[in-house]
Amino acid sequence: MPPIIDIHIHIQPLDQFKPHALKLIQHGRKDYAEVEKYSASATDFLKFLDEAEIERAGLINYVSPEVIGFGPEVNDWIAKYCSIKPDRLLAFGSVHPKFVPDAGAEVQRLKDIGIRGLKVHPSHQLFAPNAYRDGFGPLAAMYEKAQEVGLPVMIHTGTSIFPGARNLYAQPMLADDLGVDFPDLVVILAHGGRPLWMEEAFFLVRRHKNMYMDVSGIPPQKLMECFPRIEEIADKVLFGTDWPGPGVPGVRGNIAKFRALPISPVAQQKILYDNAARLFPVRA
Repeated sequence: MPPIIDIHIHIQPLDQFKPHALKLIQHGRKDYAEVEKYSASATDFLKFLDEAEIERAGLINYVSPEVIGFGPEVNDWIAKYCSIKPDRLLAFGSVHPKFVPDAGAEVQRLKDIGIRGLKVHPSHQLFAPNAYRDGFGPLAAMYEKAQEVGLPVMIHTGTSIFPGARNLYAQPMLADDLGVDFPDLVVILAHGGRPLWMEEAFFLVRRHKNMYMDVSGIPPQKLMECFPRIEEIADKVLFGTDWPGPGVPGVRGNIAKFRALPISPVAQQKILYDNAARLFPVRA
């Protein structure tokens, strides 16, 4: 089988979750012991990737003290976790402009410690992705520095069921301004706006040269219903599972269901591997 990059997996410090948020992740999971195991051991997680025939994985973390519980220290945690095998484990951290004195300097620091991408989670960080247009200057500084140093920014788009989430902030169209104001910044719309705003995500990916989307969190068997014209943007779609997020059953099952879709082999190869490999090249 061709190699796979899962660009959206949540390996996180479980002890930093707010209790209610962790309870939501645990709910209905029969594999939670695996989640604990992989959070504690990058070596065990790499074995899991081997078994799933995944070459590389993006490990998503972000600062959200108000909703999820993570403070800025989550960045150093995931950088250290991924340092065991940085050619396979792609660390995503975040700069929350409300909680750092200099957002631009923090972007540089994260790049220096091995962070490969920044995550913006509007509904959990409680600001719109274009809030800089309303005077939130530190957010603009974050984007400007990320553009300068070549760090892709992944923006959560679509609803969240976590208590305290502000879903209006996660409407994809709010990211349109980034494509206009930061045209050289790579932006990845996580989850393709599911389940309410898929048409907006599709429009933005087609409109902006550096805007992409991942399909994580969308049941593969529903993907063609959500994006019937997905092959038109096959050069700009990244495969991801969102495991172990609420409602995501497993990684290997998702891969099998994706491969069974009526998508051409060329487009599948781009989505499963080529696009992410181009955006996140292996470092020497």
